[in-house]
Amino acid sequence: MKIYVAHASGFDFVSELYAPLRASSLWSQHQFVLPHENPAAPVRDSKEVIASCDLVLAEVSHPSIGMGIELGWADAAGVPIVAIHRADVHLSGAVKIVARSITSYTNLADDIIHIIK
Repeated sequence: MKIYVAHASGFDFVSELYAPLRASSLWSQHQFVLPHENPAAPVRDSKEVIASCDLVLAEVSHPSIGMGIELGWADAAGVPIVAIHRADVHLSGAVKIVARSITSYTNLADDIIHIIK
């Protein structure tokens, strides 16, 4: 399964999101697209990449216009969206409309496997 990982750029996504994904058993089972993996060469044509994915995993604890656009592209392309957020965060109503499922977490490193399954 090819999974695009959408997120805001305004938090430490490398340690809070990318690292738990890499440490999980899911890392070897699926192909993850981490759009900001290489800051010198971020994914430029994310609309096309998202359309080629089987799933979008969206960390929505931090609102972002860019991520909202990506979720709109995913929804328009029929790519299912799984939204995750910290338990102490109030979600945007728009996320509730486009996401197939929404799950809160307290510790992403502990919960990521169950969320994606």
